[in-house]
Amino acid sequence: MTSRRFGQQSLIQLLGHWQQTPSRIPLWQQLAAALRLLILDGRLVQGARLPGERELAAGLNISRTTVSSALAQLREQGFLQSRQGSGSQVVIPASSTSAHRAMSSTTQLDLSTASLMAGAEIHQAYTHAMELLPSQLQTSGYNHKGVLPLRESIAQRYCLRGLPTTPDQVMVVNGAVSGLALILRLLAGPGDRVLVDHPTYPSALSAIRGASCQAVGVPLLSGRWDITGLKATIAQTSPRLAYLIADYNNPTGYCMDEASRAEIAAIAAQTRTPLVIDETLAELWYHEPPPLPVAAFSNSEQVISLGSASKSFWGGLRIGWIRASPSLITSLIQIRDSLDLGSPLLSQLAVGWLLDNSDNFLPQRRRILKQQRDDCQRLMQEYFPEWKTSMPVGGLSFWVELPGMQATQFSSRASDIGILLGTGTRFGLSGAFDRYLRIPFTADEQTLRQAFQQLQPLWSTLPENTAAANYRKIF
Repeated sequence: MTSRRFGQQSLIQLLGHWQQTPSRIPLWQQLAAALRLLILDGRLVQGARLPGERELAAGLNISRTTVSSALAQLREQGFLQSRQGSGSQVVIPASSTSAHRAMSSTTQLDLSTASLMAGAEIHQAYTHAMELLPSQLQTSGYNHKGVLPLRESIAQRYCLRGLPTTPDQVMVVNGAVSGLALILRLLAGPGDRVLVDHPTYPSALSAIRGASCQAVGVPLLSGRWDITGLKATIAQTSPRLAYLIADYNNPTGYCMDEASRAEIAAIAAQTRTPLVIDETLAELWYHEPPPLPVAAFSNSEQVISLGSASKSFWGGLRIGWIRASPSLITSLIQIRDSLDLGSPLLSQLAVGWLLDNSDNFLPQRRRILKQQRDDCQRLMQEYFPEWKTSMPVGGLSFWVELPGMQATQFSSRASDIGILLGTGTRFGLSGAFDRYLRIPFTADEQTLRQAFQQLQPLWSTLPENTAAANYRKIF
């Protein structure tokens, strides 16, 4: 269990705008709900130690009794444990039933995760993999680089996207985040800076923190990347590497245009800054495919590509890959022993079949998702006309701008009725983006309508929204 201690300021930043004033909900219950949300989101991890009651009360400018009551409720619900002289530590309830008991509703819906259910093709893929498995049983089963048939399929996929690739340039890993962690272990060390889009994927931020590195954000502009800002940030901070999501940035859904890809590749070559380009959503486009991969604009070894089967096919397929120069792949293999000994053979064979046959089912998957995207936008306009968003051309979610700093408050109330929301603060640094939500459109229309019907009354009772409604009635 980690012994990481959250300082007063760090926890305050994570809490964001948690306080609802005026409100009929006691302040200690509001604080308990906000802290519980951080635990359920994974931003307060198992074993993390909270600041002392006196310190936290002073930082939040509330009474110590309020803090004590909030922590007592979390201990009762199984989210904290306290020992004399050791403070309070975060714990995950022993069973999901315990966690759900903290939520008052029996209806559970996770709108904090953007992922697909398994289609019929997943069963087909594993059936085919079982037929191929005997050919692998005469080996040790350990393969740090990945089985050759899968690496050939991945390389062929890159070739079809306009980036010539050989199997020697591909390494199979246990998901894209695992691949990023491996790259960080090779290229960065404790205290090093890693440049990221801002906002960006929360699990990538967790991997960067796990490597004891410091993420440095470059804000995304409206629908595009700030190339000038990125170049200036590299010059000012000298990051060890940059992690960017060029194909349907998670959470904004932005797609980097071709000119920006060429510029960023040139900047990486000039500054000798390795680029790690996350392409896990590249196959989920709804109008036209994205431009050529960023690596296609570089003749150097500075661009590393990350891919995964989890977004395009199914989250249960914990198979990802790294595309890089053969020499870098060799270096990554040499340090992999400290993380794992390879990826599951059966899943590798299944993913190979999915890649080779994706033209038979991905187009239909895109059509369904496009319809769900349109349905989700229409429902948001119907139930939450104050929300602002743009139509994503790819990916799995909307990046929603709220009228004010309301994401934490709203998400805390939603969790009380059994609906988990992805607050913008999960995707930012130092508590940024509390006026944003990420809303996935991976659920069907009926499910989303039921969720929005339950959420709308909660939204309307937030203090800022009540005041705005009263103002509209007067004028």
